[in-house]
Amino acid sequence: MQPITSWHKSSYSLNEDNFCVEIAQFPDERTGVRDSKVPSGPVLLMPTTQWTAFVQHLKSV
Repeated sequence: MQPITSWHKSSYSLNEDNFCVEIAQFPDERTGVRDSKVPSGPVLLMPTTQWTAFVQHLKSV
């Protein structure tokens, strides 16, 4: 299944980092997360509401 938006690299991922995360919106209110170094690798799909809650939690710690 293809994302409905293009993949976007995290603003916290620097070009020299080995830890780069990309996200994209998928149909049915889901967000996909993948390793930017392995674009053909696995994608973690979760409800967008859960992804948003996860990111908000990380920002609060």
